[in-house]
Amino acid sequence: MTTLPQTMFATVLLHGGYSGEATGPYIESAGDWLAEAELPVPEPGPGQVLVKLRAASVNPSDIHFIKGEYGQPRVKGAPAGFEGCGDVVATGQGAEALKGQRVAFITAGSGAWAEYVLAPAMMCIPLRPEISDEDGAAQIVNPLTAMAMVDIARNAGDAFVVSAATSQLGKLMCGLGRDLGLKPIALVRRGETVEMLKDHGAAEVLVTTDPIIADKFAKISQSLKPRVFLDAVADQLSEQVFCAMPNQARWICYGKLSAELPKLTQMGQLIFMGKQIEGFWLTNWVTSTPPQDQARVVAEVQARFADGRWKTDVSEHLALRDLVPNLAEALKKSDGKVIITP
Repeated sequence: MTTLPQTMFATVLLHGGYSGEATGPYIESAGDWLAEAELPVPEPGPGQVLVKLRAASVNPSDIHFIKGEYGQPRVKGAPAGFEGCGDVVATGQGAEALKGQRVAFITAGSGAWAEYVLAPAMMCIPLRPEISDEDGAAQIVNPLTAMAMVDIARNAGDAFVVSAATSQLGKLMCGLGRDLGLKPIALVRRGETVEMLKDHGAAEVLVTTDPIIADKFAKISQSLKPRVFLDAVADQLSEQVFCAMPNQARWICYGKLSAELPKLTQMGQLIFMGKQIEGFWLTNWVTSTPPQDQARVVAEVQARFADGRWKTDVSEHLALRDLVPNLAEALKKSDGKVIITP
């Protein structure tokens, strides 16, 4: 039996609660929000597991959270980070079946950016052996969100719109859409990414800095009639795209990459065209989706990573002890995900 250490290295939150601001998932210096600490190794309670970290991922939601802009309050001094993968080294009552397994996990109360992590057993997914630690560390938030949101789009027609399409999640959704016979319409910031997105499955790619993008999208909308807009940006262009979509269109916001606050310019469309503006939060999907449907989605996600249809593009590896001084610079790379290792 392995004896666990009494203390662990962790990257912890400097502030508690909410900030009351919304400036987007960008930081000048991680030291404004995070600090290094030596903490007691936590003990799992009923329904919990203790995971020895192999790798953790950095998502935009993590940055919103450490800045106090996310949908749940910070706890000052608690480890940061939502998602990762590792080995279950101890379990609480009711979670014994996971002991010794390598799992992907979502945290609750004890963050992923630490050597040991507390996670609810119900938010752990045992990983197939052919899935790498990198893919395991990014196995839940983006892939499950992609599956759930493309499922919404599939039930509304043959085409859908996705913003921030060069993100890891955007690429997953384009590929999944293509595999399902759908036509993803991708919005990107940089012209040099157009062909890459088409290779990933986008039927159309529009560059948001194009001065006539609104006109171009209006023509595509008339032709393909997308009725779902999966949006992580939520700026004024997003509102223009929504207004150019056909009746019964749904603007589904799942992120806020832009600090711009969009104005609604055509309220009549909500009344006379039956359009809707709504949000998507994976936490709500997990708590409201029947277990058998979740199991089907999880199995499909793992199959896609196992056979290579999906993979995690990594822009930077950072050791946990190097995270605070280097995270802000690493996040400037837009072509992949930052992966943290112990």
